[in-house]
Amino acid sequence: MKRIDSHQHFWNYNAVKDAWITDDMAAIQRDFLPTDLEGLLQANEVDACVAVQADQSEQETNFLLNLAKQFSFIKGVVGWVDLKNAHIEERLAHYSLFPKLKGFRHILQGEPDPHFMLSPSFIRGVAALHKFGFSYDILVKPKQLPAVIKFLTHFDSEQRFVIDHLAKPYIAAKKTEPWATEMTLIARHNNLYCKLSGMVTEANWKHWKMDDFSFYINHLLDTFGPSRLMFGSDWPVCLVAAQYEQVVSLLDKHLGSLTLAEQESIWYKNAEEFYRL
Repeated sequence: MKRIDSHQHFWNYNAVKDAWITDDMAAIQRDFLPTDLEGLLQANEVDACVAVQADQSEQETNFLLNLAKQFSFIKGVVGWVDLKNAHIEERLAHYSLFPKLKGFRHILQGEPDPHFMLSPSFIRGVAALHKFGFSYDILVKPKQLPAVIKFLTHFDSEQRFVIDHLAKPYIAAKKTEPWATEMTLIARHNNLYCKLSGMVTEANWKHWKMDDFSFYINHLLDTFGPSRLMFGSDWPVCLVAAQYEQVVSLLDKHLGSLTLAEQESIWYKNAEEFYRL
């Protein structure tokens, strides 16, 4: 079966710029580039990937676009741009000249103000994305989900959104609420997808088990359905808790009871559709 990894990262490691990679994540305190990923994709029968920003700068966006130009298996890029910029449409017009740039993301999970996403300037910037055909990746933690519920009401159904990493539920603590209820509310927006990614790093890094993820995956299958979920590895961040092949196996196990068509949707078709690959 064809597979597309809808969420992975590249970086030239810099201890200052990448201070979020703390010492307990020493396994990823180094460079990770397409040559490091290519063999893993081939070994796991993954045909292509979407590279997602990890640094909040246009330099990051340009860095990823340059890599995508060199490596054909990078089919799309989710970059960063200052969405609060009063001249945001000028920047989006510029980036619309790059076919592999599919959307943008802001690291909302790192914002001290949980209502950052509700500021008028940020909403205005996100609202401008649709005009240029760009999607938006929502990166948040569970405590920010009430703000996400309000945030989504500001946009029409034509703007494509995707929740990264299931909104990072507290898997290690086996906590399911209020995450489950809030994700049910969020899933009512048909223009919103969700990535089955970043799960192993929300579990116990050294002692996670396959069953730790069952409730969370099954809940999203029930609420979003197979037509709005997509596979993502979150490589190389996943390496603090699991190897690439373990992340693939984890999802394989949990999707095994679905029909072939439903599995194909999650493994590649939804990513192709959402990101217009």
